[in-house]
Amino acid sequence: MKKQAVNPYLPQYEYIPDGEPYIFGDRVYIYGSHDRFNFPMFCMNDYVCYSAPVDDLSDWRYEGVIYRKNQDPKNKLGLRLLFAPDVAVGCDGRYYLYYAFDFMGIMGVAVSDDPAGPYEFYGHVHYKDGTIWGRKKGDSFPFDPGVLVDDDRRVYLYSGFYTSVPAIASGFHKLKNEGGYVLELEEDMVTIKTPEKLLFPKEGDKAFKGHEFFEASSIRKYDGKYYFVYSSRLNHELCYAVSDFPTEGFVYKGTLVSNGDIFPEKNMTEKTARNYTGNNHGGMLRIKDQYYIFYHRQTNQNSYSRQTCAEKLVRDTEGNFLQAEMTSCGLNDGPLNGRGIYEARIACNLWSKEGTGRYDVGNPRKLLKGHPYITQDKKDGDQSARQYISNMQDGAVAGFKYFELQGLTRITAEVRGNANGKIIISTDENFENVIGGIEIKNPGKLWKKASGNIEYKRTTALYFKYTGEGYLDFITFELA
Repeated sequence: MKKQAVNPYLPQYEYIPDGEPYIFGDRVYIYGSHDRFNFPMFCMNDYVCYSAPVDDLSDWRYEGVIYRKNQDPKNKLGLRLLFAPDVAVGCDGRYYLYYAFDFMGIMGVAVSDDPAGPYEFYGHVHYKDGTIWGRKKGDSFPFDPGVLVDDDRRVYLYSGFYTSVPAIASGFHKLKNEGGYVLELEEDMVTIKTPEKLLFPKEGDKAFKGHEFFEASSIRKYDGKYYFVYSSRLNHELCYAVSDFPTEGFVYKGTLVSNGDIFPEKNMTEKTARNYTGNNHGGMLRIKDQYYIFYHRQTNQNSYSRQTCAEKLVRDTEGNFLQAEMTSCGLNDGPLNGRGIYEARIACNLWSKEGTGRYDVGNPRKLLKGHPYITQDKKDGDQSARQYISNMQDGAVAGFKYFELQGLTRITAEVRGNANGKIIISTDENFENVIGGIEIKNPGKLWKKASGNIEYKRTTALYFKYTGEGYLDFITFELA
């Protein structure tokens, strides 16, 4: 790798959630929706794309804007928003971009000769008689496309949303919301070949109990098996199911990742979450023998400033994927270097003295007034913007996983705020192995550095807990 890879793996000023990774040629491309920092709605910006060499997932390149919301003739004014997309290579070798306009209840398709675009409007998914899907009585609600072109050239489109949408949002068409659906498309990639089928019911005996389908359909085929990744009704987790067939027989296999770092098998719940939660969406990627799960985290104490992250997946002895931890080193070749300067924004765990909370509730900033959160110092799109952890009050913890410490002797934290107290540093979240601390003496409005002596040597997580009066903002730390 040219440099170390951290989470989030894209530039800190970039807010791309719903990331779907694909290998085209010798590069990995990431397609997602595009949040606008600090705005009060999802996906305000146009689609952009990033790519990286398959053999260096630290070296992401901005490919530019690939599709604008006003390119669709049904959205010439650009008032409707581009929600989570998916991309597939069609039978003709071109690249097809699928998208849903917020809660409009139709699905659009754009096409390009290049995976990095630009894409041009191609059509809306429709029946053979020309009727747009989502406009016939009995149609399900088209949402969160997942597309698979199978080895036999058959094309499958997966879709679905748990929550009923008011008819006014979808042009006064009352659409079904019974779970996750699949339908088959013609080779033209836009005409419906076979009717939709309810594949992942959200309730009843055939639902995945405790992890029922909510949204975020994503499909892959590896070694003859079909892997369906989705967001469960718990919302913060991405789960998966496996089948030998694309339209039936899926068996629930477990949770792949939770953006609250919540592990069900450890009897963890949202009350014991190790990060702030909200919706989640992503996809699976295989590079040689290594599998990854891409997902997004929540920032800025709202649901509308989300950032794509990724973690390595590990299989158990039976071949099932174990749930991945949230880490700061996701796509890196192992733990981060035990010496160097790191940005506090790569914290994979963050909580207050009272725990965490959800960002997708009414007025989260009021409810979580005393909690720490990740934010930035400039407006959306400013490439000089710097992220930092804001509002660390007494008992707040920021956790970073993992580092390869080689004789660590000193840690320096760059902080600001009206704070008098101490940053306690531990290698475990319960602070049973405290390895040092940093005295904080009212750093004020400007960023200032404070240091403490530490002795430690091994691969470990690092947890920073502020104890004391006032509040602290935290932007970088140095390991030496």
